[in-house]
Amino acid sequence: MQFHSLDLDHLNPKDFVIIKGAQTHNLKKVNVAIPRNQLVVVTGLSGSGKSSLVLDTLFVEAQRMYIESVSAYARQFLGKMEKPPVDAIQGLSPAIAIRQNVANKNPRSTVGTLTELCDYLGLLYGRIGTTYSPISGRPVKKDSVSDVVDYIQQQPDGTKVWILYPILVADQATLTKKLKVEQGKGFTRVMQGNQLFWIEELLAGNTFLSLDQPIYGLVDRIIVTKDDQTYSYRIADSVQIAFFEGIGHLVVVLIGGEQKKFSDRFELDGITFTLPTVSFFSFNTPHGACKSCSGLGQLIGIDPYKVVPNPALSLVEGAIAPWSGPIMRKWLAPLFAAHEALHFPIDIPYSHLTPDQQKLLWQGHGDFIGIDRFFEFCAAQTDKIQYRVLLSRYRGKTTCLACQGSRLRADAHYIKIHNHSMVDLLLMPIHDLIPFFDRLSLTPRQAAISQRIVVEIKNRLHYIAQVGLAYLTLSRPIATLSGGEHQRIKLATALGSPLFGTMYILDEPTIGLHPRDTDQLVALLLNLRNQGNTVVVVEHEELVMRAADTLIEIGPQAGSGGGTLVFQGSFQSLQQATTHTAQYLNGMATIPLPSHRRSWSHAVHIQNATLHNLQQVSVTIPLNVLTVVTGVSGSGKSTLIKDVLYPALIQYLTKPSALVAQSALPSILLGGDLAAIQGVELVHQNPLGKSSRSNPATYLALYDPIRDLFAQTTTARSRHYQSGHFSFNSEKGQCPDCRGEGQQKIDMQFMADIYLPCGRCKGSRFKAEIAEVTYFGQTIVQVLSMTVDEALLFFSDQPLIVHKLKGLQKVGLGYIQLGQSSSSLSGGEAQRLKLAYYLEKALTDQSILFIFDEPTTGLHMHDVAQFLQAIHALIGQGHTALVIEHHIDVIKSADWLIDLGPDGGQQGGKVVFTGRPEALIQQNDNHTARYLKQKM
Repeated sequence: MQFHSLDLDHLNPKDFVIIKGAQTHNLKKVNVAIPRNQLVVVTGLSGSGKSSLVLDTLFVEAQRMYIESVSAYARQFLGKMEKPPVDAIQGLSPAIAIRQNVANKNPRSTVGTLTELCDYLGLLYGRIGTTYSPISGRPVKKDSVSDVVDYIQQQPDGTKVWILYPILVADQATLTKKLKVEQGKGFTRVMQGNQLFWIEELLAGNTFLSLDQPIYGLVDRIIVTKDDQTYSYRIADSVQIAFFEGIGHLVVVLIGGEQKKFSDRFELDGITFTLPTVSFFSFNTPHGACKSCSGLGQLIGIDPYKVVPNPALSLVEGAIAPWSGPIMRKWLAPLFAAHEALHFPIDIPYSHLTPDQQKLLWQGHGDFIGIDRFFEFCAAQTDKIQYRVLLSRYRGKTTCLACQGSRLRADAHYIKIHNHSMVDLLLMPIHDLIPFFDRLSLTPRQAAISQRIVVEIKNRLHYIAQVGLAYLTLSRPIATLSGGEHQRIKLATALGSPLFGTMYILDEPTIGLHPRDTDQLVALLLNLRNQGNTVVVVEHEELVMRAADTLIEIGPQAGSGGGTLVFQGSFQSLQQATTHTAQYLNGMATIPLPSHRRSWSHAVHIQNATLHNLQQVSVTIPLNVLTVVTGVSGSGKSTLIKDVLYPALIQYLTKPSALVAQSALPSILLGGDLAAIQGVELVHQNPLGKSSRSNPATYLALYDPIRDLFAQTTTARSRHYQSGHFSFNSEKGQCPDCRGEGQQKIDMQFMADIYLPCGRCKGSRFKAEIAEVTYFGQTIVQVLSMTVDEALLFFSDQPLIVHKLKGLQKVGLGYIQLGQSSSSLSGGEAQRLKLAYYLEKALTDQSILFIFDEPTTGLHMHDVAQFLQAIHALIGQGHTALVIEHHIDVIKSADWLIDLGPDGGQQGGKVVFTGRPEALIQQNDNHTARYLKQKM
């Protein structure tokens, strides 16, 4: 179904966003009308042009129009945006885009900072938080003049009251000088031991004061009279004077009663506290950050997880790694000799020791110096290489002891609301934070101050829960999130300030989501639409497509074979169509169940995995088969495979004799047929570089052998050209005007920069003389313009080039050009390019364990089928595929499943199922089984 300009001219821009003649990347003058206030899903094969239409055309134009609406002065400070190649876009709304990318690696960025919840919590605690003394637990209060006046006025009528201030002196000479000063100010009497003395008599030597008891200067003597307003003014004046003379301190003495001290300083129990402000609660400011770790929460020190790599061992069995050898075991001898007297068990696992027993082990007792002082001794011996090596072996990132990893200054722990400090809230899972704020009861004054703040906090927490991330804590570093978790955090942030009449553009928001969590996301998208917004989603997930008001498919193929509008309508009408998406939805095309499940004879065993939320996880991972690790979001899949198994295998392969892998995490016992693995490769979610100089040929190391072929031609040798002459990244061969970019930037000041083809090389990137050299009639420029399919035919007699190109063809990228800029690749194309790189590595006699982290990210169902074919071919070559995945078609294709759960966060981290897919669907209370049944 293709709209033409004539059709679009009759549509009202108030009801549609009308795009005419979009030509971004591979789009072929696409005309399309996107209905307003609807959930619109744009789908199609990976590389067909979905992102080009939605993100690189629709959103870029919305951003460009916004930037052009501000003043020329302001535009100098905003990013310049080039107008996309489109004839016209009408009815465009303000747009917010949430793109598909992996979390940033800034160590200061956390869930709390990204969602701005840290800012709101800091504002809340800075405004209504109460400071408590860590000694007595009493609230710290700064007394005001009115507090003292109220205290005096509360006494019964006729009560005699003295208002005094402390006089601090060190010796008799200083006392004499001080009394003269006080007399000069007009004060006549001082008090010591509830007795008044005339200053005049003291100076005359008729009376003496002891320096062993406090001395107070008398400001006023008052008889409480509640009906006389004049007395209130007099009391207030006297209190002010006493505070001033006492440098913030005064004493009220009730004759015949108590003495009560007041202070207008923020102090209690001998501690002077800092008045909390908003910056007090930000670890990204010098005022609020912990002084030891500068707000990072970690320091380089002795890592306890390296010192005790296997907590399942006892001291006798060698739990303390640096003391496990026969020579260093002498450091444990004093403890072994005294263990009965100390009631210290040396034959039980380290993990079973009580906190006090572990403290003794680290801090020492008597002749036993302990682990901490042992490493202090080693640090003092760093002139000897063996001690330097020992220290480096056990050093790592450790939790800052000063702030206990909270990142905030120590006294931030003293400020509390409902007995919870801000640090307590940062460490709480979001599913516990929501009821905390729902139950929060405040005084009328506190409520008046914090009402809007609490509403903002609640909204953001509920949005985070709705996108399936309630298991996260606000202190969780962004760098530890998966790509899907990061994108959904950004989605929750964007929704934190609900807008109306806005266009929300989302690029595959279901990345990393279990089907159970996808249902919650769909409800959120529909709620966003119901608030009066247009929601445009680039997505392949069937659950999202079913919920769409309008579906748009771009195709029919990928790359140059795509870029046209092949369908627009409802989900029901799509099922009657013949497009690639329709065929998979109506059953005409399917990803079939395997005809048989592979068996195995070798496996790797993980025992006692306890990192993050993993709870003593022990699993078996078969070799030479396809194993899929699944489970709801946050259940611990990435932690188990990427953070535990992968570094442990790397450590083992580096030092095969080690049965216990030592790394910067709570160690596991790694066992099984480890000798059957000669290598391990992690295919992660990190995006490809977006450099204009990066392309498929350079990424797959194809460019080097191609340049070598050109350098061996007769013309090249006669001109003494080397391989470097055929690279646009080398000065030898690149055009001197554009430096190998193929285009030149024209700076337009506050307008978007203009890029024009280079006048000298006409966009070829090379010097003219380099382009004269041919290999079988083709120049280097023409070779880089070839598609993968064309290059396979051209280089058919070059085995090294052919097997690299076949990897691209296997993953369905036969249509991309060898020299195509990586910045022009879609998310799915970039993912498959990475897969091709690793599949090419599989052409070896070694047995490699390949770990794939959500490899179907950005892939259409048709592309998933091609990916599975490539995986089966890889296993057929003798390798192992271990896949972290939520895609049901991948799960049903597995030979072995490991399902973690039952929920996310602290409610997860357990193995809830291992076995064949057929056995999983028999589980009635399993989240994955419920959706897998529909596909089997």
